[in-house]
Amino acid sequence: MLSRSNTTLVSHFDCPGGGQVWVENGIMYVGHQRPTSGTTIVDVRDPANPKHLATIDVPEGWHSHKVRVSNGIMIVNHEKFGKAGPDEFGGGLGIYDVSTPSNPKLITKWMTKGGGVHRFDFDGRYAYISPTAEGYVGNIVMILDLADPAKPQEVGRWWIPGQWTGGGEQYPWDNWVPPRCHHPLRFGDRLYVSYWHHGFFILDISDMSRPKAISGVNTSPVYPHPTHTCLRMPQKLRGRDILIVADEDVAKLWPAAPSFVWVYDITNEQMPVSISTFQVPGLDIDGAPQPPMTGCHQPSERFHGTVIPIAWFAQGMRLVDFADPFAPREVGYYMPDAAPGAERPSSNDVTVDDRGLIYLVDRVNGVDIIETSAFS
Repeated sequence: MLSRSNTTLVSHFDCPGGGQVWVENGIMYVGHQRPTSGTTIVDVRDPANPKHLATIDVPEGWHSHKVRVSNGIMIVNHEKFGKAGPDEFGGGLGIYDVSTPSNPKLITKWMTKGGGVHRFDFDGRYAYISPTAEGYVGNIVMILDLADPAKPQEVGRWWIPGQWTGGGEQYPWDNWVPPRCHHPLRFGDRLYVSYWHHGFFILDISDMSRPKAISGVNTSPVYPHPTHTCLRMPQKLRGRDILIVADEDVAKLWPAAPSFVWVYDITNEQMPVSISTFQVPGLDIDGAPQPPMTGCHQPSERFHGTVIPIAWFAQGMRLVDFADPFAPREVGYYMPDAAPGAERPSSNDVTVDDRGLIYLVDRVNGVDIIETSAFS
C-alpha cells in the first residue's frame, strides 16, 4: 500500500518493468527487464506529464535491461535471458546516437562471446563494463574507449586470477560459486568493482591498459548475499574516504534475513574496514530468513550531498543520509503500490536528475517520479 515520508509523487509513467532508469538533459531512459521490451525513451522535462518518445525492442531470449547516456550517446547491454533466443543476435553492447531522443540511431553493436554484458558505467568517453569473454569463467572487468563510438576499442581488462582458464590458469572454485563481475564504477583513477559472491575489489586504473588490484573484501563466506554495487562517496565524511557497498537480496547461498548496505572506511585502501551497516528499520527483527527481494538492491549512482536514494525491492525507495558514516540514518522513504498482478512492490533501480527529482523503476511495471526536500 502506498506510503511515504518526506517524499511526494509527481507522476507515474506506465511501461514494462525495468532493470535500470537514467535521466540526461530532461530525457528518461528505461532499460526493461524482460524481452521483447528493450529500451524506452521518455521526455520528462515536464515531470508531471511524461511523454513517450521512442522504444527499442530486442528478440526473445535476450534482454537489454541496463542503460546509460552521456554526450548524446546511449549504451545499452545485450545479455542472454534464459536458454532460448537467436544466437546470431549475440551478447554485448548496443551503441546509439540519441542526439535526437525521439529518433535513436544505432551506431554499432560491440560483440562479446558468451552471455553478454550485465551492468556498466559510462562517462561519455570510456565504458566500464562486465562482459563474459572467450576463455574466461564468468564475467570480468573491461574498459572500452568510445572516443569513436562507431569503433569501440578495448583499453584494458582485469579478472580474478583463476578466471582465465583458457589462458592456462588453474580454476580454484570447484566448491564455491563461480566468479562474476557485476559492474565497475569509476571515481578518479580507481574502479570500485562488485564481484557477486566474491565480494568487491578496488582497482588502480591510473594506467587503464593495466588495471591493478589494490585490495578486496568478501563477506559471502559469512553473509550469503551477493555484492551488487560499490559506490564511492565523492567527499570525505568525518575525515574519511567512504565506500557504500550494497548487497542484493537474491541468489542467497542459504536462507537468510534480508540483505543490507555496508559502510566501509577506505582511507587506507589496502585495508578496507566496515564501520557500520544500514537496514530498513524494523525489517530484520530476529535474523529469521525472509523471501528473496525483501531487502536491499541498488543505490542511486547519482545523488546530492550525503543523502542517497536506494531501491530496496519490496521496501520501495529509502533515502539514507551517510553524513555520519558510523551511523547512517533514514531521512525519508517512498513505498509504491504493488504493480498490477504483483503481490508487493519490486523497486529495482533509482536515479536522480539535476533538478533533484528521483526516478524509481519497478521490476514489474512502471516508473514513479518523486520529489523530496531531503537533498536541501
